[in-house]
Amino acid sequence: MKLKDTGLTAQDIKDKVKKYMIETYERFDFIAETAEGMYLYDENGTPYLDFYAGIAVNNAGSRNPKVVAAVKDQVDDIMHTFNYPYTIPQALLAEKVCKTIGMDKIFYQNSGTEANEAMIKMARKYGIEKYGPNRYHIVTAKDGFHGRTFGAMSATGQPGNGCQVGFGPMTYGFSYAPYNDLKAFKDACTENTIAIMIEPVQGEGGVVALDPEYVQAVRALCDEKDLVLIVDEVQTGVGRTGTFLCCEHYNLQPDVVTLAKGLGGGLPIGAVLMNEKVAEGMGPGTHGSTFGGNPVVCAGANVVVDRMDQSFLANVNERAVQLRAGIAKLPHVKSISGIGLMVGIEFFGGIQAADVLAACREKGLLVLTAKTRLRLLPPLTLTAHDVEMALDILGSVLAEMDPSKTEEQA
Repeated sequence: MKLKDTGLTAQDIKDKVKKYMIETYERFDFIAETAEGMYLYDENGTPYLDFYAGIAVNNAGSRNPKVVAAVKDQVDDIMHTFNYPYTIPQALLAEKVCKTIGMDKIFYQNSGTEANEAMIKMARKYGIEKYGPNRYHIVTAKDGFHGRTFGAMSATGQPGNGCQVGFGPMTYGFSYAPYNDLKAFKDACTENTIAIMIEPVQGEGGVVALDPEYVQAVRALCDEKDLVLIVDEVQTGVGRTGTFLCCEHYNLQPDVVTLAKGLGGGLPIGAVLMNEKVAEGMGPGTHGSTFGGNPVVCAGANVVVDRMDQSFLANVNERAVQLRAGIAKLPHVKSISGIGLMVGIEFFGGIQAADVLAACREKGLLVLTAKTRLRLLPPLTLTAHDVEMALDILGSVLAEMDPSKTEEQA
């Protein structure tokens, strides 16, 4: 829908949002009217180089032509029917994703937080059915983020975050341990613990990656105590880190893993994938979703998974090396974190990531923040030229910043 066709002004749209919507987001001060590939265009046709991808959603680029074509074809056939009949896109996608990551079963949801809710339920179901009603406890990481519904929010290890504040009490049965701290995770486990839940890279927690030694030790701990290792790949999955799953960087096979964001090509989808031992407890009536596995969304997701071949992932890795090397040469950069094209940047002095974000937007580059870091999550279709353009804008922004003045203001 175009603004010119509504008879309204940009301010009219903003006023309607302010009047009728609960505003929990810090808005960009423009209307996103169209998108194509690496760019978002406002109501005036002004282009913005997109280095946040709808928060790691548009991995295949905005309005990927093959995704659009598949979705249009499916809309002409059937848009929704619930999960009583079989549908072709759903079945084809199930096989593709299970084979791609070596899992036995899949359950479809509509979002990352729903997928994480289902993953928590499945881990508890396994524990309670095998060991009795007290095996429900789950250890998660401090500064993790798993979603905003009650189970996922309770699993989120940020008690002081607005995500949790004012919504207590949290769902019982979760403990938090410092990320990458094996001893703390072991100490947090009790006789009631059935699962350990982690992100390979903490996104909202500051773009911090797992240590390889920690990963293998946690896998061994779970094997020793028959704990379910559940991994949240909502943000890291579907090629974001240069492999289909970030777990592949660690040679890690989880018991349950969630996907969402990048899987649908821009449409809402979530998925829980699990091995046979966890899947056994999930029979008729144990879980459900009205829209999960919607044929239109699955049609688009089939194209996305097909797109994640060796040449596509090779470009992700090449562009990640180029981007990180370029960032390291920019002024005021203290450290670079994350894996692949999930990039966090910490600055020296008093330079604030939020100030860098605002200045980048003014110059036509869209980025994010995560705690004290700037966060970059570009579409995975970016070219070497796109990287250089982003580096030029970021470099010009940082060159204009005076850490001493920013520090005084802070």
